Amino acid sequence: MFGGIDEVDWTVLRHAYGQANNVPALLRGLASADPAERESALDGMYGAVHHQGDVYDSTLACIPFLFELVANPAVQDRGGIVELLTSIGGIDLDGDDELNPEDEEFEYAANYAMAASAVTEGADVFLGLLDAEDRGVRLAAPLALATLHDDPELVLDLLRERLRAEPDSEVRFACVEAAGRIALRHGRLAPQAVQWLSGLTRVSYGAGLRLAALAQLARCVPEELPIDVVPVVTSLLRELRAEPVVTAPAADRPSAPTLVGQLRERRDTDTDVEKGSRPAPWTADLLRTLHSGLSDRVDDRIALLTDQLCSPDWGQRIDAVRMSGGLLRTWRGAYEELVGLIGEQLADPEPRLAEAAADALEELFTLAGPAADALADRVAADPAAWVRTWASGPPTLGSALTALARTGDRRAVPVLALVLERPEAPHNLGYALDHLGAVAAPLAPALRRALGGIPLDAQLYDRAVPLLYGLTALHAADAVPEVLRILRGAPEYRREWVTESVLRTLAAFGPDAREAVPELRALLRSRGSSVALMARTAGALWAIDGDVGAVLPVLRTALGAADSAARRSAATALGALGPAGAPAAPALSRMLGAAEPWTRVDAAIALWRVTGDPERAWPVLLAAWEELPHTRVATAQRLAASADDVAEGAERVLRAELASVRRHNAIDGGYGSHDIFTDEKLLALCRQALTREGPKT
Repeated sequence: MFGGIDEVDWTVLRHAYGQANNVPALLRGLASADPAERESALDGMYGAVHHQGDVYDSTLACIPFLFELVANPAVQDRGGIVELLTSIGGIDLDGDDELNPEDEEFEYAANYAMAASAVTEGADVFLGLLDAEDRGVRLAAPLALATLHDDPELVLDLLRERLRAEPDSEVRFACVEAAGRIALRHGRLAPQAVQWLSGLTRVSYGAGLRLAALAQLARCVPEELPIDVVPVVTSLLRELRAEPVVTAPAADRPSAPTLVGQLRERRDTDTDVEKGSRPAPWTADLLRTLHSGLSDRVDDRIALLTDQLCSPDWGQRIDAVRMSGGLLRTWRGAYEELVGLIGEQLADPEPRLAEAAADALEELFTLAGPAADALADRVAADPAAWVRTWASGPPTLGSALTALARTGDRRAVPVLALVLERPEAPHNLGYALDHLGAVAAPLAPALRRALGGIPLDAQLYDRAVPLLYGLTALHAADAVPEVLRILRGAPEYRREWVTESVLRTLAAFGPDAREAVPELRALLRSRGSSVALMARTAGALWAIDGDVGAVLPVLRTALGAADSAARRSAATALGALGPAGAPAAPALSRMLGAAEPWTRVDAAIALWRVTGDPERAWPVLLAAWEELPHTRVATAQRLAASADDVAEGAERVLRAELASVRRHNAIDGGYGSHDIFTDEKLLALCRQALTREGPKT
């Protein structure tokens, strides 16, 4: 084994961290008799040679040696190497083969193409692994063949054959998943694969296999799922819960400080396979696939999750809580019952389930209202969870308390008052007050004391900004002296960031912050501040003093700055001036052709506000609405604030938004903690805009 490995000049090859001269040791480590060394070597392969899915010249050089390892039955843990090869060779170029050789990405695309070719060429090796003695190899081989082998018809036949002989449930599910992969990748074989999968859903097969087949049908041909798919699936889940729990033997594997090891240990902990306390823990993967296939069938998905959340198996309930988060973040729907059931999990004695429920509710803001009583009970029962402390960084509010505050529930206020008595306020406490409104007014004195006691040192930004945000939310203008202390004493480090936060707070206080006017005028006269900061200072001065003569020249100058952030700040401030900003209309009109889309949007909104006429602004906002969904909230705010000015086509886009089942900011493979809040805000603004006289088709 490893013939010729020393003939490769690894010193000239590269991986994610530079020279690839450590790769031979990693390859040899994969063949080690020591399980910890094997795991460390596999971790190194993913961490450097195939870092985040990238393919380097060293990755290509490894492929022949990885195939040697896979083909040698004496090598242990070959399943992990099969998965590595599947990942290296299974990257879809998505048209990158059209890249010009001069393009920066060309080398990467070429590496992916060569990797796919090399692994496909050697994929016959995987054919002999379908009946390997090693369960891990049998588990990895079906997907490798479905992804990489150049004769998918042969692979489909072998999968059918293997399914009949395979005794292990999860390997059987892997065969079914591989058939789904073939149906998606090879359209001509889709009818055969779908016919087979449909046959596997019949009563003559076990509940687990039928569920796996339904999941793949949902993935490949969701339109062919039975109308009663939810009752069918819930019945299968009940069958599986009634089956005896088979306890898997604990693996003889020492703990290794590797990412691969941590993922394995987390999986084992989540499923409790070693303890044997969870029946059919693999149902989570099947149900995730099913939910993905059901996509926008929101009512069906809610019904399925509702049943999961009523399961006596805490494992199915924790899976349901996590899947609920994905549904709520992506799709709009009537979630009251589902959210109430998530709230019920807060009282479960299994701490992982209760914590998962609190984390899920934290992202829902007002949508968590049906769980408010359960959240209040959880907060009252566990004072130790009010604040989370970390090995590094400031403390933060616990999930349950944050979720309760974000619902606007006044029961959070006395608890937050106690939290404010701590020597260091949680970093995110101020942000939670934004959703409590007037009921949180009693917290203002404590926020003032906390802000007044902050040392004016290098940590000022991290400590002061959340408190400033909280005072802004409460409109606690009595705190102007403490706010000005921060402005005057801010150290050089992050001074401008601190100043921007202070300006936002003072502007929100409006005329009640008149004491700050001399400070703001001095800022406008100062030299050395950025143009963006000057624009924000002018905006704050206008909000407090209304002196158009002092602020308009500053803002008109800022519109001509090279920095887009400065131009955007100036446009936003000018919009707040309303008709008093009309002299800047020509400059704002020129900004409608800016290259940066958000600059165009901010300029359009400001132009509309200063002229009262949507004629020039609306086409820009409408184009951005269609092309850049994240601009919709700002545009909807303008439409909702409009009185008699008519924007042609506004009613159409507003009604289309309200009719859409998908959240405007949902993206595949990622999300933000405020996505649900932002989308619900958009919906509220659309409804508000449609009740006004202005927007018409």
